[in-house]
Amino acid sequence: MHLSELWIYPIKSLGGIPLQQSLVQRRGLQYDRRWMLVDDSGEFMTQRELPAMALLGTKVDADVLTVFAKNDPAQFVQIPLEIRPDEGPKVMVQVWSNRCAARLLPAAINEWFSDRLGKSLRLVWMPETTHRAADGRYAPKGQYVSFADGFPFLIIGQEALNDLNTRLAEPLPMNRFRPNLVFTGGTPFAEDNWTDFTIGEVSFKAVKRCARCPITTTDQETALRAQEPLKTLATFRRFGNKIYFGQNVVWMGEAENATIRIQDAVTVPINQ
Repeated sequence: MHLSELWIYPIKSLGGIPLQQSLVQRRGLQYDRRWMLVDDSGEFMTQRELPAMALLGTKVDADVLTVFAKNDPAQFVQIPLEIRPDEGPKVMVQVWSNRCAARLLPAAINEWFSDRLGKSLRLVWMPETTHRAADGRYAPKGQYVSFADGFPFLIIGQEALNDLNTRLAEPLPMNRFRPNLVFTGGTPFAEDNWTDFTIGEVSFKAVKRCARCPITTTDQETALRAQEPLKTLATFRRFGNKIYFGQNVVWMGEAENATIRIQDAVTVPINQ
């Protein structure tokens, strides 16, 4: 098995960026979900509430993160990649049941997002000093996460998507599921049963299958919603009251800033 795709989503629920290699950090891949849009009360916003977030793409250029309208790239805003931990007003934000500290970006940036998405929004950034704990029911003690839903990484096998697409009238791309890590080889849904594994020389642990939400039904190019893939997934990937696709993962390394690359071997111990 080999790593075939590598993705970051710098701003939670906006468009992703494909990479050839990435630094691996405790809270996720470098720059992954370190920014997030919140409403005036500090509650996190995603495509669940605002499907049009899918229409905003992202790219990293030198020292800035550029966000642009996919249907009109001339409409864009730029955000510094490097921000001091004490820069900007400190605000408390809500991500599911977690309340954590973040830093507020300037008013002009917030106005750009509010205008594009038709709702009063603020962009916040997570400094290194904020340690939001990963879900302790599944993740080892001491693991923490960015603004991702619950865990630092999501891995999906290409064979899982291939299997799903044989059951759909119209095949869907992997971007419906917003993984960080995609691998080729193995059998469909092999990742369901993983615990410890490596990518190249970097150690990871799969901790919980990923329960899927209506974001998977949103076309990432048009923001239109339909019934698939949840309708079909429910026929063979429902366990209890949840529908699962992919595995949530934490990094088990000690040294900061390990690197993984496309085509790195993905290795699972044979006793798993």
